[in-house]
Parts: sequence; C-alpha cells; structure tokens
Amino acid sequence: MLDRKQKYLQIALNSSLREAKEIIYQLPLDRRIIIEAGTPLIKEYGAEAIRNIRYWWEGRIFGYELNPYQNVTIRFPLIDLINKSIEQKRESQIIKNPRENKEKFFPYIVADLKCMDRGEREVEIAKQAGANALTALGHAPIETLDAFIENCERHNLDSMIDMMNVEFPLNVMRQLEKPPKAVILHRGVDEEALNPEKEIPFHEIQRIKNEYDILIAIAGGDSFSEVQRALFNDADIVVVWKSFYKSTGETAKLAQDFLKEIR
Repeated sequence: MLDRKQKYLQIALNSSLREAKEIIYQLPLDRRIIIEAGTPLIKEYGAEAIRNIRYWWEGRIFGYELNPYQNVTIRFPLIDLINKSIEQKRESQIIKNPRENKEKFFPYIVADLKCMDRGEREVEIAKQAGANALTALGHAPIETLDAFIENCERHNLDSMIDMMNVEFPLNVMRQLEKPPKAVILHRGVDEEALNPEKEIPFHEIQRIKNEYDILIAIAGGDSFSEVQRALFNDADIVVVWKSFYKSTGETAKLAQDFLKEIR
C-alpha cells in the first residue's frame, strides 16, 4: 500500500469519464501520484467510474495499448486477470513498463464514497471495483465507522475518514475501536466558495499525529501555496482537483509542477 516515508499527490477526478480518461493519459508516471474517483463521478457513473479509472491508470503504468480518446466506456478492468500475479510480485519483484524500461509502481486508486451507513456493503463495492482505499465521513455513526474500518482491513483496503465539517476530529478518533489508515482534513468546495474566511485545519495535523500513527491527507486547497503549507505542517497526502477538472494542454505540466512540491 502507501509508503509512510513518502509524500503523495492525490488527483481527484470529478468531471466525466471522458475527461478522466484524457487526464490520466497525460499524467506523468510517478509513484507519488494517487488517483481518486471523485464523489460526483461515482454518483453519475456508479462503480464503473472506479473500474474505468483503475483500468486506464493500470494501462499507463504497465504499458497496455489503450486509446485514451475512443468514445466508449470499458465495462471492466484487467485487474481481475492480473491481480493474482501482481499480489505475488508486489513485495518481491519490480514490474517494468516494456515501452519505457523504468522501474514501475502499483496503481493506487481511492474511491471517494463518503460512506455514511452500510459500512460493510460499501467496502465490498469498492473492493469489487478495484479500489485500494475508500472514504467514510467523520459524521457517520461510530458503529458505521467501526464496521467500515474493520471491513477495509478484512479486504486489505485502506480506510480513510473524511473530517469535513467535524470541529474536533480527535473526538471522533477516540471513540473508534481502532484507527483508520488515514484521516482527511477537509475544507469543502462550498465552504471555500461561500465562506472565504474558512481555513483548512492545518493545526489539526500534529494534534492527530501526536496520538495516532496514521496518514493525514489535506483536501480543499488547490493553490501551490496551500500545498506547500500542508506539506510544511507534515501532511502525508495533498488532494487537488480544480486543476484537473478538465483536460487541457497544461495538464501534464500542472501535475509536474505540483509534484515538484512533493518531497
């Protein structure tokens, strides 16, 4: 899964599957990139959004010959065909891309389901679709969060709790039977747009890390200065989406520029 010694750039795809495909085919092949199937994308396309994103990112990494501009939706990923061999090689062998002859990495896909109930079932959906991690909301019942974390662990997925609009994230954490793999400190899109004074809770990073050995993701700040501030405050994952909502001629350069901030 994720390396605790590494910082990551999480690119959230929220527009359409066509845009997602074109963006993925412009991203640099870098192990520090996490791809997120965003909530709007999942609500529009269902689990197919997760499956397709997995398939396209695998194609980029492992060298499958895919056409990023074909106007079709691929209905299932190759993950079911290659998972067994990949799992066996995950720790012991470096997979190489035959086209580029560079050391390769394994795709990491986050399904931003924002689970509020039925923790067990939503984990199963994400697993079947090929996700590596998924999210639940910190405002969900503690029983749901406990079931969510337990079933993520059972299915070898990373649990992420999104603390958007949670005033005291540690109060939620202390009620859990076991901590998640990651906590997301999140300023929502509407909050940012309609309440300019609302700040990203960077101050919560160290409060949580002082008590729990978990990863911290920061979401809701897409500027380079906010990314720098998140990393300065010891965030492990920085989530961006605005620059990657639509595919443009600058997509690849924007990704590279963000990666320059990730040490």
